[in-house]
Amino acid sequence: MEELYQIRQKNLETIFHPKSIAIVGTNKVKGTVPHDILDSILKADFNGIVFPVSPRENSIKGIKAYKYVVDIPDEVDLAILVFPSSVNHMALEQCGQKGIKSVIIISAGYKEVGEAGLQKEKQLIEIARKYDMSFIGPNCLGVINTAPGTNLNASFAREMPEKGNIGFLSQSGALCTAVLDYARAKHIGFSKFISFGNKADISEIDLLYYLMNDEETKVILMYLEEVSDGKGLMKAARDVIEQSGKPILIIKSGRTDEGASAAASHTGSLTGKDEICDAAFEQAGIIRCDHLEEMFNKAIAFAYQPAPASEKVAIITNAGGPGVLTTDAAISRGLKLAKFSEETTQILKKALPATANINNPVDVIGDARSDRYMTAIQAAFNDPDVAGVFVILTPQSMTDIETIARDITEIAEGQTKPIYASFMGEKDVAIGIDLLQQHKIPHYILPESMCSAYQAVYHFNKTLKPKVHRLPEIDGIEGEKARKLMDEALSNGRSYIPEVETIEILQTYGLPVPRGKLATTPEEAVTVAEEIGYPVVLKVVSDDIIHKSEVKGVELNLGSADEVKEGWERIRKNVKSAMPEASITGLYVIRMIKGSEEIILGIKRDPSFGPVLLFGLGGIFVEVFRDVSFGVAPLSREEAIRMIEQTRAWEILKGLRGRTPRDKDSIVDALLRLSRLAEDFPEIEELDINPLFVLDQGNGSVIGDARMIVNTNK
Repeated sequence: MEELYQIRQKNLETIFHPKSIAIVGTNKVKGTVPHDILDSILKADFNGIVFPVSPRENSIKGIKAYKYVVDIPDEVDLAILVFPSSVNHMALEQCGQKGIKSVIIISAGYKEVGEAGLQKEKQLIEIARKYDMSFIGPNCLGVINTAPGTNLNASFAREMPEKGNIGFLSQSGALCTAVLDYARAKHIGFSKFISFGNKADISEIDLLYYLMNDEETKVILMYLEEVSDGKGLMKAARDVIEQSGKPILIIKSGRTDEGASAAASHTGSLTGKDEICDAAFEQAGIIRCDHLEEMFNKAIAFAYQPAPASEKVAIITNAGGPGVLTTDAAISRGLKLAKFSEETTQILKKALPATANINNPVDVIGDARSDRYMTAIQAAFNDPDVAGVFVILTPQSMTDIETIARDITEIAEGQTKPIYASFMGEKDVAIGIDLLQQHKIPHYILPESMCSAYQAVYHFNKTLKPKVHRLPEIDGIEGEKARKLMDEALSNGRSYIPEVETIEILQTYGLPVPRGKLATTPEEAVTVAEEIGYPVVLKVVSDDIIHKSEVKGVELNLGSADEVKEGWERIRKNVKSAMPEASITGLYVIRMIKGSEEIILGIKRDPSFGPVLLFGLGGIFVEVFRDVSFGVAPLSREEAIRMIEQTRAWEILKGLRGRTPRDKDSIVDALLRLSRLAEDFPEIEELDINPLFVLDQGNGSVIGDARMIVNTNK
């Protein structure tokens, strides 16, 4: 894998900085992809040699054309394949014979159309491996590199975008054209613009590593439709952030999953694909966005302005209402209003009219011209408590919009603090907005968007950027014993592992199991109860019963031998009435736990991200309240703590309204041990611990119930 990674990175360098390009399958028909790819390369003033390859043409656009790529007498760095999918494999084979290592396959008709297309795609991969080639695509828009020494538009986008420091990756080619049009209107520039399509060979992970080392890229944006290698994506994101400090913003489509079926465990029914994706992105430091406007609102804040040193902002406005709206938006997003120094207050008092508000937010009054704005902005920049400045403008009859915008761009030059603007309106403020955008001042139609962008940059630099994923050492694990118990549990082909056997496995990983034993007769149950001490709990044990409470298969708080016998009989009758065909192994007798909080812990195996841990408020209504959080294994201690503190359950555990604080450390320890168990045993598809009884601080916790679902084919 390391060798393949190195080959791809080397070949990617040639894709983005080729000295010669062969357009394989081009033609003279304007308005077709084969023609427009060649046209785009020529219009962008590519700084290299172009070789059209066309079986039917002798020349295209005045350039000599070759019948086959192997006929080109000179060396070729990059081949762009635009033949139909039915013949692309032959063209790729010839590229390999020619010694070309870097390829972009534009053509559609592969796995996106079904099984026949998938087989064609596999054929391309086999050819690429044979010749140590790497390719982007198929089914993609192409690649753009705005670097002046290259000027590469190897795509069928209408125009070359402006040069900038944003790298954009997209799985959707159609979305790329919309993004380019949106960005052009707002003067947003790109360093690299990449449509990677079906990612049959080069994936978003390879591209992330490439952009990590790309000096022209400061911010990385991505649109994803599927996460095929969640673990790899998380590792790549962590590496990019830790090694380069570049933020990664991703839109992942497919938030809903209408076809999801209910799972047998609580964890399975609570864990949706989108919640897992959210948790994985957060752990990896990825900023997830809901839509393109949000993504670019945050991207320009990262790309254009210095990072804020704190959450304290100054708001400068010419209207009281927008100032209040911006204040509300800032506070609701965790920002704070800076408290001006006496010096700042005196400057504002002297320069502004008596009717102006010189406190934060500063209202320079509706008739303010540029001089008032500039005095207030400069005073805010100079104030030691201010980390960032928000400028709000509403178009009054006397407002010199163009001058104010131009002066903002000048005052922002050389500042170490960020400045964001919101010129509210549309037609009247258009000239000012255009000036701000041309000069890379982040502009926002709504104050809420401005505050969200500032918060994203501050949070990334304060929390996500410095975060390092360190896995803790975990002692007290009996791996060989656990393996033996798991093999025994799997030996009869069951997918559901009952509580007693599940708890035995959990005990080998140091999880806090209850005192108790399996009893097969009422008399044996009494003996166990007297060994462990009253009061006790009785629970039915059956391969046929997953949810014991639904068949009234649990008896609580039994305080004597007679109560144990009576409880045994009630369970027997209840189960026989609810599930007459169920085979009862016996009853599990455990010590009754009192004076605790009930939480749920769980494991769910995701096809992309692997084992996922769940934490939340436990009990029989866990699906109703859905107070849960998720983390992708392996967990660090900090991530386990984050899972707990993300939920409302944390307020209860830390001692709500005078209640005794519960033992959070024991929950953290249990999560870390479950994380290790999930990594070590890929057979585990789902696992519930519900409830985990959490005792007072310092007294630990105890498993109240556990069940496991396994994949018998692993």
